[in-house]
Amino acid sequence: MKAAIYLRVSTKDQSVNSQRADTERVAKARGYETVIFEDHTSGAKFSRQALDKMMAGVRRREFEAVICFKLDRLGRSLPHLAQLIGELDSCGVGLIVCGQGIDTTDSNPAARLQMHVLMAVAEFERSMISDRTLAGLEAARGRGVKLGRPKGSKGIPDQRRTLAMKILTESPKLSCSKLARAAGVSVGTAHKWKKEHMQIVELT
Repeated sequence: MKAAIYLRVSTKDQSVNSQRADTERVAKARGYETVIFEDHTSGAKFSRQALDKMMAGVRRREFEAVICFKLDRLGRSLPHLAQLIGELDSCGVGLIVCGQGIDTTDSNPAARLQMHVLMAVAEFERSMISDRTLAGLEAARGRGVKLGRPKGSKGIPDQRRTLAMKILTESPKLSCSKLARAAGVSVGTAHKWKKEHMQIVELT
């Protein structure tokens, strides 16, 4: 049996040694052969080199389980966590969070309940963000603020703008160049969407 161990600290100056010791002890007790993935970056980032590489292995069904010390090592955003957990589940890969007593590898009802509660909370958070965004748009229109697609952007799919707004909600300080790459649009379009997002936030 093979398991992926995911370790993360926020900066290069921090050590993952304590996480490594705890996760490796659990893996050894379960008889797992392990592959370690280690990131030194913020958990607020959706895309992380080691995490992305691990999830690619998950999709290829290379692991029976993913082991981490705490859920916030995987991500600090509830929607992102729900996305990752849902993908693990759809690929038949269990999740062991050794520092929080979560283990979905043996169909433990309590662990499954924890996962579903987490996903439900994430869905509620997304719904609240959507409601606030719509309220902000209405308030902005009421004040005569011109919002919507930039002039000449008729061919840009709606889902790209929606994706950009979601990214900005999670990472409002993201640079326009990074937002443009993530949403697949020009830097100019990303700049206009970021400005629009700021107007919505100010009105909510």
